Order: sequence, then C-alpha cells, then structure tokens
Amino acid sequence: MATVVRRLEELLREVDCTGIKGDAGIIAASLEFDSRRISPGSIFFAIRGTSYDGHNFIEDAVSSGAVAVICERLPGKLKLKVCYVQVPDSAEALGIMASEYYGNPSRRLHLTGITGTNGKTTIANLLFRLFTAMGHGSGLISTVGYQINDRKIPATHTTPDPVTINRLLFEMNEDGCEHCFMEVSSHAVVQKRIKGLHFAGGIFTNISHDHLDYHNTYDDYLKAKKKFFDDLDHKAFALVNKDDRNSTFMVQNTKAMVKSYGLKTMADFMGSIVEKDYSGMLLEIGGREVFVKFIGSFNASNILAVYAGAVLLGVGSDEPLRIISTLTPVEGRFETIRSDKGVTAVVDYAHTPDALENVINAILPMLPNRSKLITVTGAGGDRDKVKRPVMAAIAVKNSHQVILTSDNPRSENPDAIINDMLKGIDKSDIYKVLCISNRLEAIKTACRMAQKGDFVLVAGKGHETYQEIEGVRHHFDDREVIRSTFFNKNKTTG
Repeated sequence: MATVVRRLEELLREVDCTGIKGDAGIIAASLEFDSRRISPGSIFFAIRGTSYDGHNFIEDAVSSGAVAVICERLPGKLKLKVCYVQVPDSAEALGIMASEYYGNPSRRLHLTGITGTNGKTTIANLLFRLFTAMGHGSGLISTVGYQINDRKIPATHTTPDPVTINRLLFEMNEDGCEHCFMEVSSHAVVQKRIKGLHFAGGIFTNISHDHLDYHNTYDDYLKAKKKFFDDLDHKAFALVNKDDRNSTFMVQNTKAMVKSYGLKTMADFMGSIVEKDYSGMLLEIGGREVFVKFIGSFNASNILAVYAGAVLLGVGSDEPLRIISTLTPVEGRFETIRSDKGVTAVVDYAHTPDALENVINAILPMLPNRSKLITVTGAGGDRDKVKRPVMAAIAVKNSHQVILTSDNPRSENPDAIINDMLKGIDKSDIYKVLCISNRLEAIKTACRMAQKGDFVLVAGKGHETYQEIEGVRHHFDDREVIRSTFFNKNKTTG
C-alpha cells in the first residue's frame, strides 16, 4: 500500500472545529484513537466510549509522540509543539478525517451498505460473489471476513473502525475495485464509524430483538438502523424489505431513491417460492424461475435482496439470475454436514430469537416421518439478557430435544446464562431439555443421540473458530466437533 501523508489542516476541512490551539500545518503520520498505539507523528482522537473516556489518556498519547489531539474538551495543561483541536464530537471528527486522510476512497467506487438484524452477512457476501463472477473488481467488509478481490483479510468487527474502513477502501481503490459491499451494524451507526463515507446505496433486511444490552430499548435500536438511511444522499438508492413492518419507517426521512422487495407484500421487486426440497428452492423472481442452493423463506428473501441490489447497481436483470443459481450458502449460515449414518447437522450463526425461529422453521419441513430435530443453543455472555429466555422458549417449542449450552460466555458464569434461558421454558416442556454447559460435550451428545433421518441444529456461533471464556479466546469450531463425532476422527476442538 502506498504511504499516505496529509497535513492536519487538510484533514480538518470538513470538520466543525470550535477551537485550534497550535500549528495545524503539521504532518499526520497516522490517526489513532487508542493511546497504546500512538507512535511519533500520530494524531490522537480522544473519544468517549461506554467503558473508557479517551480524554483521560491525552497525556499518555502526547508522551508517546502524538503531535496533535482531537478532543471535545481541552486538557488543563497544553504541551508546546502539540496542536489541540476542539470539536463537538470526536468520534464524528475521526470518521470525517479518516475519509479525508485516505483521499475519500468511498467516492471512487460504489459502496453499498447492508443493515438489519438478520441477513446482512448473507446479502453482503452473495453480492460480492455475484459481482466478482460478473467480472467487476469488488471488495467486502463483513462479519466473516474482509476481502479485496481475491485477497482475504481476517475480520475484527462486523463494521470496523473508521480508520480501518477507509484503509480497506483505499486498498480497494488501488486494486481496481469498482464495488464494495459492507455490513453496517447498529453499533457502527451510533458510534459514527461510517461518518464521512459516501454510499451508492443501502439495503434494509429486517428488524428483530437484538443488542438491547447496548441500545437499552427497541426504539433506540430501530432509530440506529434508520439513521443510516437518513444520511443517504439523493443520488443513492434505499432498498427495503417490504415484508418487514418497519420498512416504511426506515426510509421516511431519506433523500435516497426508495425501492422495495418482498415475498408476501406488493413491492418493486417481487419473488415467491415455487418448490423446495433438501437441495434448495425453485424461486420465481420478476416472472422468471431460478433454482437456488439455499433453504428457507428467510434465504429466499435474502436472494431477492441480492437480485434487486444488483439491478439497482446497474448490471441488468438476466445475468444476475444466472449467477445466483450457482451461488452456495455463506460460511456458517445454514451450513450442512451429513453423517454416513444419515444424520444431518446444520451449523448456523442464529443468535437472535427471530433468526433461530427462521432456521428451525426451515428444517422442520425437511424432517422425514418420525424423525427428530435436536437443537443445541446457548446465549452470549455480557450481552442482551432479555433474549435468553425467549430463545430457549422458541427452541423448546419447535424442537423434539434441546440441549442448552455455552456460546461465548465471556466474563459470565456459563451456568448462570443457562439458568436465564431456563426461565423461558414451561415446566410441562422441561422433559425435552438437557443442560450441558461444556459446548464440546453438548454438541457430541446431540450428534450421538441422533438417529437416521434426524437433524441436529447447532446454533449461535456459525463461522466462528473460537470460544471466549473469561476474556480469553480458545480455538473452537462447531463444525470440527461435528465432523470428529460423525466420522470418528480423533482430533476434536476444545
């Protein structure tokens, strides 16, 4: 990657500054919001977070070589040869300045953002694969990984910080990318991570219960998603899922061109499921039939969004359908593993009530007569506690057997998380439930209980290859555990 050199005064052109103390003509070697990453020549952004306030680390940053500080309140003592820039919102300034630092890379390609509770990863990844197959240089910023054409980069967040986003987009510019498809999380909107970016379009999937540990209320969560569409300009498109009751609210204040898609509701892009079986679905989209290697109505909706997004990005309507028929599920999203004894395991990232119910409802019609669905599920620690009993209730209501286990317990006691989930289960259904906090043993138990024709759903972690316990990430892959149990391999995960 080419070296980027910018003067502070150039980076401040679009920033609302309330005061500048010092020489704004200095050259910025890097932009940092973590004082531990400061090196000589860095600009430090003092950002107020949920746990830490960057203003408390200004002195540390300056001592480590920061030549400028962007802050909302000035420190009591100002150091000579350091430029202090006071702004109303340091996080917003970081987004704007990061874009400027890398030459506003989002304006040199078509950036499409995908937001909603479920479906973001599938839609973003399938759009990336579709446009790549059509010969368009493309980039991807997604939960399962970042990608620049054929170069893969491990993901750190669903939507990374502004510096990382703009660096990735800059590298996409240099590698000839015409498009980038990016998941936009509600956290990213609230924390101003996408500030300063120029979007060619936005796609709304759906809204259901999630992240209330961070947003406090469902209404706050809804407004965070809406803010993304509020900020789109008149040249962009806003594509919404008309089957979701919140679709109209999402775009009521947008300046973008609004288009819709739907399986059940009249929309600009209509689709329906004609036939379905274990291998996939025959869909009708825009009056034409296409067979896809995906299962479940939620995936039919995702495919329709991919098609509509592609058309709105100007690639016609015939070629996208042809390529859509060749696409396969995204890693950790309804990923199937079949044993030599006729048991089918499904690994899925479903970690919200709605997503769990969607996956279970996709499996149930595929069960042979007298076969069972055994569901293994848990809930993440240090996260939204309200959804725990709801998810357990959904699993027990729709499964023949449920094993409650650990997800990523983080700093919480795994048994305490399971106890929270048990609160959602009626006493008359408790006979269907096993509690095995060790995830490896829980998955093995489910696989060994299953008979020919049964399905084992392992939900919650999907593509993840780790389990976080007491702040430490240990290697753990649900798929490895399933394969080792199904095929009697000695190697296991744990």
